[in-house]
Amino acid sequence: MPRLLLAACLLLAPVLTAAEANRRSPNIIYILADDLGWTDLGCQGSRYYETPNLDRLASQGLRLQRYYNSQNCAPTRAVLMSGQYAPRTGMYTVNTLERGEPAARRMHVPANTTQMPLDRVLLPAAIRSAGYVTGMFGKWHLGTARPYHPSDRGFDEALVSDGRHFKATTVPPVEVPPDQYLADFLTDRAVDFIGRHRDRPFFLYLPHFAVHTPIQAKPELVARWEQRPPAGRHWHPTYAAMIQSVDESVGRIMARLEELGLARDTVLIFSSDNGGLGGYDRTEPASEKRGFTDNWPLRGGKGTLYEGGLRVPFIVRWPGVVPAGTTSDQPAAHIDLYPTLLDVAGGRPPAGQVLDGVSLLPLWRNPTADLGRPAIYWHFPGYLESYVHPSGWRTGPVGAIHAGTHKLLEYFETGRVELYDLARDPGETQDLAATEPARAAALRGQLAAWRTSVGAAMPRLKTPAEQAADQGAPRTGKARKAAVVPDQD
Repeated sequence: MPRLLLAACLLLAPVLTAAEANRRSPNIIYILADDLGWTDLGCQGSRYYETPNLDRLASQGLRLQRYYNSQNCAPTRAVLMSGQYAPRTGMYTVNTLERGEPAARRMHVPANTTQMPLDRVLLPAAIRSAGYVTGMFGKWHLGTARPYHPSDRGFDEALVSDGRHFKATTVPPVEVPPDQYLADFLTDRAVDFIGRHRDRPFFLYLPHFAVHTPIQAKPELVARWEQRPPAGRHWHPTYAAMIQSVDESVGRIMARLEELGLARDTVLIFSSDNGGLGGYDRTEPASEKRGFTDNWPLRGGKGTLYEGGLRVPFIVRWPGVVPAGTTSDQPAAHIDLYPTLLDVAGGRPPAGQVLDGVSLLPLWRNPTADLGRPAIYWHFPGYLESYVHPSGWRTGPVGAIHAGTHKLLEYFETGRVELYDLARDPGETQDLAATEPARAAALRGQLAAWRTSVGAAMPRLKTPAEQAADQGAPRTGKARKAAVVPDQD
């Protein structure tokens, strides 16, 4: 009998150890909205949009009030998946940096990479190595054809959706009911994934296409919002209905976790890939249009390196670890998610691959913690067309550094710099470059040293002969088309 008992115990021991390991390794869910602005949630100050599920999530977790992504979607996704600043992968935008009319571009720009280099170990592969099952449903933007598809880059299950809210298609192809809203379809997939993998640690990445253009929502929701008057600088009923669908998606994920008893064992994150599509009346003087939303009090919007283009909502809930109902003003950024989620999963950084960020776990545990980081950087060596008038730019070639409370922007065409104290002036209304030249020079030097350290490709001014040739070239009409039908980013 003792021998039989011992044998039974030995057989059970691995099962018990695996169960304990599962409890020590929380599930990770990262829900990423597209083009959702910093103030587009109720908990972020909107008096027009309604986001009860996200507000509840915030009441149960931590909001980072100075969380930064890139200025548009592709570089943000590249940073999240690689853990590296954009110059290391060469992914700065969608398609090309040569936007708009050649005659309006004063610089030659570098080539833009549109597929994530295959020598990078992406975040899902690193997390999978820690014993997780991984799934992704939604917008990828790092290469759809094999071997760049997410199913080849570390996701056990992956379904990439295209840029349509109705009549969507996917890679690989699956049937999507033509009248089903894409956000609902992707949430169906996510909820199903959670249920099928409830018994082991999982990493679920749900990158929505909403609230990206085209501005389309479910008709019954639009009808409801058309009865609501604007509030503050938020006003668009269809855009509000799109936000409602994203909020409902978050609510369904939360409900499924609670139903399965997984809420306490799951790190649930919500964020956006860049700032909202609006606020350009304060960055493009020729414009009187306000876009679909407004990031006020922040300046600018998607595509700019002002705060309205970079600063986004960030909410994390991890019961028992992250203090509920808290906020933090410590700067954090997209480069930090890779090392942070590796910490959560108990994984190891890939050998030989530089990770530019720092783990946010100390900040998640203590919202007053200092991460000890000297600066956050951006580099954009090309052009993005204006959304709000037929000529002009949201941004030209520019770089930026955020160090301490100050932020400096350097414009490569002219060498002009702008300096702002974000603690006193989050709206970037008072340029301090002329009154604090020593600080501006020091930050500019720090930014240049960083560019050298990461091998940042720089644009080059055209010669007078090259500019003259561009002036005489036939116009393409690209800039005007971009203003009328905005947003390929």
